[in-house]
Amino acid sequence: MRRRRSVLSPALAASVSLISTVWNEAASIGPFLDGLLAQTRPPEEIVVVDGGSTDGTVEAIEAARSGSPVPIRLLEAPGANISTGRNLAIAAASHELIAVTDAGTRPRPDWLEKLVAPLESDPEAGVAAGFFLPGGEDWRQRNLAIAITPQREEIDPEAFLPSSRSVAFRRTWWERAGGYPEWLNHCEDLVFDLDMRAAGASTVFVPEAIVVWDARPDLRSYARQYFNYARGDGHANLWPKRHALRYGAYAVGLLLLSRPRRRGLTLALLAGWLGYQGKFLRRLVRIPASENPLERLGAFARVPLIVTVGDVAKMIGYAVGTYERRDKRPGD
Repeated sequence: MRRRRSVLSPALAASVSLISTVWNEAASIGPFLDGLLAQTRPPEEIVVVDGGSTDGTVEAIEAARSGSPVPIRLLEAPGANISTGRNLAIAAASHELIAVTDAGTRPRPDWLEKLVAPLESDPEAGVAAGFFLPGGEDWRQRNLAIAITPQREEIDPEAFLPSSRSVAFRRTWWERAGGYPEWLNHCEDLVFDLDMRAAGASTVFVPEAIVVWDARPDLRSYARQYFNYARGDGHANLWPKRHALRYGAYAVGLLLLSRPRRRGLTLALLAGWLGYQGKFLRRLVRIPASENPLERLGAFARVPLIVTVGDVAKMIGYAVGTYERRDKRPGD
């Protein structure tokens, strides 16, 4: 892929190219673009790469371009994965500062202003790590999103790896990191974060730069999503100790369950299970899924199911991804 070389200058540092990839986002592309255009600090341009939409997404973007106060550039790349799409968008972008978010999110009006401020004020800052909050159309979807979304209280700013639904960086660090890894279909943003960090980019955590995102609408699609995430971990050999700990914990739990007459072991299992669920339950205390008492109670009751479904999906996905990596098929 041919990439434009750039030199950081004060003139360029104040200009931002906002990039995103889309694929069949007809239902969400209108509100998404409206949110970007309503920013207190709008970008100088928006570059969107479409991966081959067939639902009217391209037509919706074309319609939005005509009346937009910010130039919107649309590139069509049928079959491109997210990494390839982002790299194409950044290569086509005009400015040194690159902001990235995902179609389907809803940026707060001051999201971009907050996100790029550290990069504009400090020439040594390479990456601005924004944040995200869970949303949802109803209490069940909010329940799922809240349970699986890390909250500010859980974040170590020094170790935080930003999601590309809310991040900004200098083009020079994208170049030095080699761009988003096009051989990965999932977890590509984490590998890109690690590559920029390895290249020497400094990261500033900007928790007030917030986009709202919605979880998958049901447990089945959520399980598929987390299977793919963990499969990507296996492809990239990410977090092997974390995954090994999960396998070990469930293996020990099943072993203890197979010995029901041993009360001490049963109590130990229950205590461990409650301790593990606590992190997810506390998220619902901080951000209620509903104001309705019965729905709120139902949200707490669903947490163990949500966590277990996600864990099983991760264990299967990681095993598949690891096998494919060793079989030299990580891009399948």
